[in-house]
Amino acid sequence: MKVILLLSGLGLLALFAELFRFKKILYPLILIGLLGAIAVAASYWYFDDGAMKPFFTGMVDGNHQIPKAAEMGAGHSFNQMLDFGPSSVMLSIIILSTTFLWFIMAKGFFKDDSSSTDHYSLIMFALVGAIILTCYTNMTMLFLGIEILSIPLYVLAGSKKSDPASNESAFKYFIMGSFASGFLLFGITLIYGATGSFDMKTIGALINTHIGTNPTFLYAGILMILVGLLFKIGAAPFHFWAPDVYEGAPTSITAFMSTVVKTAAIVAIMRLFLTMVFAGVDTFWVPVLAVITGLTFVVGNVTAAVQTNVKRMLAYSSISHAGFLLLAVTAFSGFSSKAIIYYTAAYSVGSITAFTVLLNIMQQTGSGAIESFNGLGKKNPLLAVAMTIALLSLAGIPPTSGFFAKYYVLNAAISSGHYWLVALGILASLVGVYYYFKIIIAMYFKKADNETPIVATMQHQALLFVTAVIILVLGLLPDLILSIGVAVPNANGIVQINP
Repeated sequence: MKVILLLSGLGLLALFAELFRFKKILYPLILIGLLGAIAVAASYWYFDDGAMKPFFTGMVDGNHQIPKAAEMGAGHSFNQMLDFGPSSVMLSIIILSTTFLWFIMAKGFFKDDSSSTDHYSLIMFALVGAIILTCYTNMTMLFLGIEILSIPLYVLAGSKKSDPASNESAFKYFIMGSFASGFLLFGITLIYGATGSFDMKTIGALINTHIGTNPTFLYAGILMILVGLLFKIGAAPFHFWAPDVYEGAPTSITAFMSTVVKTAAIVAIMRLFLTMVFAGVDTFWVPVLAVITGLTFVVGNVTAAVQTNVKRMLAYSSISHAGFLLLAVTAFSGFSSKAIIYYTAAYSVGSITAFTVLLNIMQQTGSGAIESFNGLGKKNPLLAVAMTIALLSLAGIPPTSGFFAKYYVLNAAISSGHYWLVALGILASLVGVYYYFKIIIAMYFKKADNETPIVATMQHQALLFVTAVIILVLGLLPDLILSIGVAVPNANGIVQINP
């Protein structure tokens, strides 16, 4: 797939930047490369009747025949172990766009001349793993995608070498990731033992053919794969050290983990459980995932509500948002894929905005406590307004994109009859309003101990303006994403384009 090859090339380019002495222009080269990757991913779509539609599925959408991947030379890659389908295209664009915004936010993270090129390459290779998770069709590629995504982040979490908290963060993330990989590999092994294949299409066909007679260890394998992936998304009770990792890692890396990594993890879950791979045994895993989703709501929001450090609060709130993403999977409806795609876009932009403001506060006050936001409305109105819009979106307050993100997830859950989870999700959102508004109240209604203005770079000011506008535009015009065709399995397991 061209996007993966392009990103891999950018990672290698960063490694050679030190040797060939062009590291001073590496930052703009990476940004240009990311824009190119977005363009390549977008090239898999075409416009018809004013709507954006996939270019390579061979399905009939209304009265329009869409060319097949085999005929177009697109879609399948690496011996059909990757399939760049409609959902993959949209999610890849979201991940790449989020990374582009992240690079603008995190420019200061690359200022250390002794290791900046390494940081660039690690991020790009992690991004390769994230893209693989959007389009894998083979269990081998699932494992490779998870590891390619995770290993660079173990290093990046500890990249602030002089800070003991950063070193602890890297160690804990490595231990947690190792456990997740162990569960994932064991689960894949059991699935292979039950079906004799790593190919997801073959696995799904065999499972559906032998409903009621599948071996017991097949179900154990499904559970172990689910547990391994839940570690990656930070769902309770598998979140363990996730807040410690988020707090100890450099703030820029925390933002990357909270957005790109979480999006990639939910996509990995979605490709297994919302397609016909494990769809035939949904009566087994849906109740399990429902309990985990409910627990994630409770743990994420209750613990976030008692935090006094904004960075740690955002870490726990990310657990709550993982609950909403899992709720869409639990709903197991035809609208789940679209709800997840919209939610990841809304959450990623809101998180990038919040972490950009937090980064400026921490750099200039030396603290991430809620009190450090006191009086921000006077000290820097742009930062305060951007942070307010981001927090309102994360809390799910209209007219921001976060409101519709939660609405669509809850709507999918209602259509599937998960009323108790819907009620719990609404209560979770109300608790979220409480702890997000603590920051808003501090910014506008509390007096700062230090009246020194908070100064943001022009680059950060432009980023905050753009992301704030995106949050409001997606909230006012949600069809900008929802109108795009997305692959959805029907009752017969045939993936159709849902316009």
